[in-house]
Amino acid sequence: MPPPIASPERAAHVLYQDHHRWLQHWLYRKVGCPHQAADLTQDTFVRVLGARDIDRLDEPRAFLMTLAQRVLFNFWRRRNLENAWLEALARQPESYAPSAEDYALVREAIETLDRLLNGLPLRARKVFLMNRLEDMTHAEIAKALGVSVATVERDMKQAITHCYLARLDAPDR
Repeated sequence: MPPPIASPERAAHVLYQDHHRWLQHWLYRKVGCPHQAADLTQDTFVRVLGARDIDRLDEPRAFLMTLAQRVLFNFWRRRNLENAWLEALARQPESYAPSAEDYALVREAIETLDRLLNGLPLRARKVFLMNRLEDMTHAEIAKALGVSVATVERDMKQAITHCYLARLDAPDR
């Protein structure tokens, strides 16, 4: 790793000046919307501010692309979650339509749950959601997934621990 060329703040500023336009164009090609590309570019540079050793980058574009891909992945995942919820909502009778406030609360809850479960293996995520959202017992989950009850219990323990630790690391705490 080369020696630092400037302070991290100066390095972030130079990185932004030198690569902002390129990154926004790259993201535009991925999402097809200039406004969304601009938002995702800013989200990427917010992550740059939290990164270590940005004053020692050998390949700044590779670094930015890696961060942008993570931001883009989270964007698509949130969009898929929201679309699934909107589809489920559309299947409900009109009398069940939530108010704007309820919609905002549900959306926030879904995003929070998504952040908490981020990084958890898929089966553990499924086990947790089946138990908490569908009120399924460990035996019912084991049967539905074709695994043992002990595996379900292990996955639940992993999911609960993961959520607890994610809450401790959450920036809003």
